Amino acid sequence: MTVGAWLVWGAVVFFFVHLAGVIFSVVVNSFGERWFDTWLPQGWTTKWYASAWNEFGLFQILIVTLEVALLVVAISLLVGVPASYILARRSFPGRRLIYLLFLLPILMPPITYGIPLATVLYKYGLAGHLAGVVLANLVPSIPFVILTMTPFIEQIDPSVERAARMCGARTGQVFVRILSPLLVPGILAASILVLVRTVGMFELTFLTAGPDSQTLVVALYYSMSAAGIRAQQSVDAMAVIYMASMLVLLVIALRFVNPTQLVARVKEDPE
Repeated sequence: MTVGAWLVWGAVVFFFVHLAGVIFSVVVNSFGERWFDTWLPQGWTTKWYASAWNEFGLFQILIVTLEVALLVVAISLLVGVPASYILARRSFPGRRLIYLLFLLPILMPPITYGIPLATVLYKYGLAGHLAGVVLANLVPSIPFVILTMTPFIEQIDPSVERAARMCGARTGQVFVRILSPLLVPGILAASILVLVRTVGMFELTFLTAGPDSQTLVVALYYSMSAAGIRAQQSVDAMAVIYMASMLVLLVIALRFVNPTQLVARVKEDPE
């Protein structure tokens, strides 16, 4: 290999070794009793996980995280799947512009529109509650469903729908009885990806969450930055819980989703 190739591979290896070292140190510290000037802790214990569970109220935080994620997934599918069908099947002026507008929340950093969005939600008394967190997370989640579902719908032969209509089926019946079974893989893929994205979304949730509507990632941030004396091992234990939950979700997502399916496109209008 050339010198440039060796440098590239060296940079890749250095990155992953450094990342593995950071993760390893957090995991080891979450099980260590004391760890000063030694390669490994002087003792091992699981008490920090029990301490984090009780001190941070992780049961309630996990319940809130699950509620937010499931609500966001359900509403995103109810809005995003019909919108994907219209974009994939209908030709109308400005379709590509509308598609681009849907993708903007995904392409832009969440903080750029999160602050004005949070300002509006606080103005109308929605922020600081579960409803505000759900509404904020819907902004990138619905376009994400559209991005995922449009290729699935485009792959279905429109003649199947035309045949159903010729047999007397209305649009709603075609969508429920014909398309929905064919779209189950895409709907499942979109659901899992939105679930992962919502659980891991920090900026929008942080800007709109209140004391009783914090998800796990926001609670982890507050545990690290809160005033007072707190054992670092408890914070690391909470970080390991969050990391483990995200890894489980990602493994499930990759089990059902091929990353190449996320390369969406809108069909060109016929000349």
